[in-house]
Amino acid sequence: MIGQAGNTPILVLKEGTRRERGKGAQFDNIAAAKAIADAVRTTLGPRGMDKMLVGGLGDVTITNDGVTILKELEVEHPAAKMIIEVAKTQDEEAGDGTTTSVILAGEFLKKAESLIEQNVHPTVITKGYRMAESKAIEILEKISLPVTIKDKETLIDIAKTAMYSKSASSAIDVLAKVSVDAVSAVAEERDGKYFVDDDDIQLVKKHGASIDETETITGIIVDKEAAHAAMPKQVEKAKIALLDAALEIKKTEIDAKIEITDPSKIQLFLAEEENMLKAMVEKVKNSGATVVFCQKGIDDLAAHYLSKNKVYAVKRVKKSDMEKLAKATGANIVSRVDDLTSQDLGFAQQVEEKKILEDKMTFVTGCKNPKAVSVLIRGGTEHVVDEIERSLVDATSVVAVALEDGKMTYGGGATATELAMKLRDYATSVGGREQIAIESYSEALEVIPTTLAENAGLDPIDILIDIRKAHKNGQASAGVNVISGKVSDMKKEKIIEPIRVGKQAIHSATDAAVMILKIDDVIASKSKDLTPPKGGPGGMGGMGEEY
Repeated sequence: MIGQAGNTPILVLKEGTRRERGKGAQFDNIAAAKAIADAVRTTLGPRGMDKMLVGGLGDVTITNDGVTILKELEVEHPAAKMIIEVAKTQDEEAGDGTTTSVILAGEFLKKAESLIEQNVHPTVITKGYRMAESKAIEILEKISLPVTIKDKETLIDIAKTAMYSKSASSAIDVLAKVSVDAVSAVAEERDGKYFVDDDDIQLVKKHGASIDETETITGIIVDKEAAHAAMPKQVEKAKIALLDAALEIKKTEIDAKIEITDPSKIQLFLAEEENMLKAMVEKVKNSGATVVFCQKGIDDLAAHYLSKNKVYAVKRVKKSDMEKLAKATGANIVSRVDDLTSQDLGFAQQVEEKKILEDKMTFVTGCKNPKAVSVLIRGGTEHVVDEIERSLVDATSVVAVALEDGKMTYGGGATATELAMKLRDYATSVGGREQIAIESYSEALEVIPTTLAENAGLDPIDILIDIRKAHKNGQASAGVNVISGKVSDMKKEKIIEPIRVGKQAIHSATDAAVMILKIDDVIASKSKDLTPPKGGPGGMGGMGEEY
C-alpha cells in the first residue's frame, strides 16, 4: 500500500532501516495514516462497497466491516498500525462506527498536514484539536435524545442503522428484531441503569437455509448430540443438572497395579466398576434430573443406564456453554455427583435434539427468565453466514450500548454536520492560533457526509452545500439520504445510532491524530540479516544503521 507525501512515495510495507526527522517524519506518518483511511473509505454507508480479503492460506473473507478489513491487513508502518488500533478500540467500546473513526483520524491528519505546511506548529494544532474534541463531546451530549428498553421500535431502528451498510440488509427486518430480542432478554437492571454482557448472547452459525430463518432461541443451543442413541430425543418440562464431574470410573492419580490371581475374581472386579457407575447414575436420577449436561466425559455404560432411566445426557460440553446454560436455566454447576440435589436443578420447557444439515445439536428452549440466549444464524453459504454474524455482532452491540447509555443521535452525517457547524461558531470565540486548528477540525468532521455522498455516486460538494444550508436553518437532523440522493430528515428516515458510537469515534480518532502529529523523529531499526556476506563467514549485517 502506497501513500503520497509531496512527490515521494511512502511504503507502508516493510522497508530497510531509516531515520526521518522534522516535517519529513510528520508527512511520512500522515501519508501512512491516510493510506489506511483510504483503504476502508469506500466501505462507508449503505452504498459502500465490499472488500475481498485473501489470507496467506487462501482463506477468503468478504466484508465491508472496517475493523475486519484492517485486522486482516498485514501492515508494517508504525503510524498505520496506530490507525488500525483506532478501529479495534472503536469495535471493543461501541461495536460499530469502525470505518467512521478511521476516516475521521485520516481526515484530522490531512487537515493538520496543510497547517504544518503553513508553518503552524504541531503543538498549536494538537492543543486546538483537544479543545475541539472536548467541545464536540459537550455539543454531542446536548443534541442527543433519550432511549429506553421500552422503546422497542426505536431500538430496532438503531439495529437497522448499523446493518444498512452490510450485506445482511436484504433481511434487515428479521435480523434487527432478532438482535433487539436477544439484547432485551439478557439486559440486567442495576440501580436504574442497564448493563448488557455480550457474552450472554451465543451466536451459532449454520449455512444451508435462507437468512430469514435466523431466529432467537430463548435458551441455549449446545453443539453436541445425546451421549447414547437410545436416549429420548425430546424432553418436556426438563429438570436440568449441570455437572463439572465425569460420570466415569476415576483413574488413580499415581501409577498403580492391580494383580488378580484368581480368574473368577475378574468378574467381581468388573461388576464393582459397574456398580460404581450405577450408583452415580442413581444419584443423578434421585435428584430428579431428566437432562444432564456434563463438562467432562460420560462412560458408555453410564450413558446406557441414563438412557434406561429416560434421562437425556450430553457429554464434553464447553465451559462457556455450561456457564450460559446456568444463566439461562437457573441451574447450579455441581463439581461432585454426590453433592447433586434437587435444589441445583434448572428448568427449561423443552430440551430437544435436532439435526441441522449433517450435525445434531441440542436445543434448550423455553427458559422462564433466560439471562443468556442464543441466535441461530442461517444463510446460503459459509461466507454469507460469516458476514451475517459480523452484522449481528454490530447490531447487538449498538442496541446494548444504546440501552446502557440511554442516549442516541442521528446518523447519515447529520450529527457530524451539526458538530462542524457549532464548532465553527466556537472557533471564532477562541483567541490565538488554536482557532485555525479548531476550524480545520470542524471541516474534517464533514468528511462523513461527503464520503457517504461519494460512495453513493453523488456530488459531494452539492450535498455538502445542501446539508450545511439545512443545518443553518435549524434542521439538526438533516443528513444524507443515499437512496434518494438528496439531503433529508434523518428523524423521518429513522437513521439513528447510540451516542457512544459518535463519542468513541471522536475520542479515538483525535487521540490517534494528536499522537501522530507530535512525532517529529522516526528511527526504524533494520531487522537482522542472517545471510552470510559473500566471501566471508556469517555476519550480523545491518544492525540499526542509518541512512
